[in-house]
Amino acid sequence: METQPKNVTFCGHCAGRGDVYVPVMNIYLLRHGIAMVRNDLDVENDSERPLTPKGKRQLRQIAAAMKKMGLRFDLILSSPYLRAKQTAEIVAESLKLTKRLKYSDALAPDGSPKILIQQLTESKSAPENILLVGHEPYLSCLISLLTTGGLDLMMDFKKGGLCKLEIEKLSCDRCATLAWLLTPRQMKLML
Repeated sequence: METQPKNVTFCGHCAGRGDVYVPVMNIYLLRHGIAMVRNDLDVENDSERPLTPKGKRQLRQIAAAMKKMGLRFDLILSSPYLRAKQTAEIVAESLKLTKRLKYSDALAPDGSPKILIQQLTESKSAPENILLVGHEPYLSCLISLLTTGGLDLMMDFKKGGLCKLEIEKLSCDRCATLAWLLTPRQMKLML
């Protein structure tokens, strides 16, 4: 059976003969857009807070910037909370990737990074480009864990912000390089 060649990013120093080439896994983290404030709703459950109209408009711009950047995802994994689901749906629809959208309780605000990493490493076909859609402070803690091995990295991850991590082998420890972190305003300037 003939297989198609795969694009591979080479890690480390220039490779010589006999070196092993390791494809990089790119994990993109997207914080949900601007959501309704709890006091403005009759919703008791935080999981049911929707995006505001402004939040939806902002996410459409962010999705357009992602499209302009040429971002494609093998998997879009979102928190099941309404504001994150709406964020993921806007991006998936804009990039024509709705069939690649899934949900995980491990991305909820009280979710477990260990379970999330286990889900990602145990998937049948290892995705190279993954978009995770979730909440703060969970996403910052996940970035800190994967880049430093601890939870002490301080960052200002704006609503609608997008981060890229490059990973050779995903684990629940220091395994990632922070490639970039963009604010919604920076992405808007790309349009």
